[in-house]
Amino acid sequence: MAGVATGKGYELEMPSNYMSLKDAAEAAITQLVEPYPKTKKLWGLLNGDAEMNADWDMSNYIAVSKLNFNDHGETHAKIVAASGLRMLRLLLDNGVTASIMKDKAGTEDDAFLIVMAAGLLHDIGNQVHRENHHISGVYLAIPLLNRLLPEVYDDPEAMYEVRGHILHCIYSHEFEVPDLTVEAALVGIADGTDMTKGRGRIAFDKGNVNIHTVSALSIDRVDIQQGTEVPVEIHIYMNNSAGVFQIQETLGKKISPGPLQDYVQAVAIASPDEPLADLRIVHKLVINGHRLEAKK
Repeated sequence: MAGVATGKGYELEMPSNYMSLKDAAEAAITQLVEPYPKTKKLWGLLNGDAEMNADWDMSNYIAVSKLNFNDHGETHAKIVAASGLRMLRLLLDNGVTASIMKDKAGTEDDAFLIVMAAGLLHDIGNQVHRENHHISGVYLAIPLLNRLLPEVYDDPEAMYEVRGHILHCIYSHEFEVPDLTVEAALVGIADGTDMTKGRGRIAFDKGNVNIHTVSALSIDRVDIQQGTEVPVEIHIYMNNSAGVFQIQETLGKKISPGPLQDYVQAVAIASPDEPLADLRIVHKLVINGHRLEAKK
């Protein structure tokens, strides 16, 4: 049951198809960080850390159980981290350099570490409140990073500079805040790619029926792949044209404007071809006072 307190904190029962994405994200992160010793070590530290787990649990408790929003916990964080790392790999393979590398302030390993850590941490401010969560997230991330980064970096100055990059990514992952680095743009765009139907199922089932939840339920799959005209193509497969709202209002605003608007392209694909009519998500809507309810 969503929001039930257990011995391990507040846990949420996520849809099985969305939980399978968490397993896939963990496998992808593990594979992508394998060549990078610092990133690999921090991944191991964060993935098993009690404070990190509590941050994810409490972020979901506030966002989902109290506000009836979509998932903002562990599953979402790991999907964002995996997507950001995939896109970073594609950019580097196509000659697009991360900011910390371009400025000769760090290595490829540092760039991967920044994107991974920021992806995992970007939404932890939701445990304070959804409002200004990108600001709360910065303050919550500082003590955690101060505790774990010294286990990865021998040079304190280099460590604190990397920490600064991570904090910028967390602060600017909302589309209203301009991304000033490639790494920040990657985290913001990756945040927008987590739009598959499982993410919105809990909020919808709890009665939060609006264009955001309906649109999220219209997205069957999101794939990140090598582009034909740009280095990164994000393919979004929809079963219902309502998914266009999710793409335009969530993902589109995180791509443009920004440092990567010329290197990342989103492609929306409606399927299946038959039947020609959209698959129905909502069969009947009833306005009950100030509440919009879906009825069978």
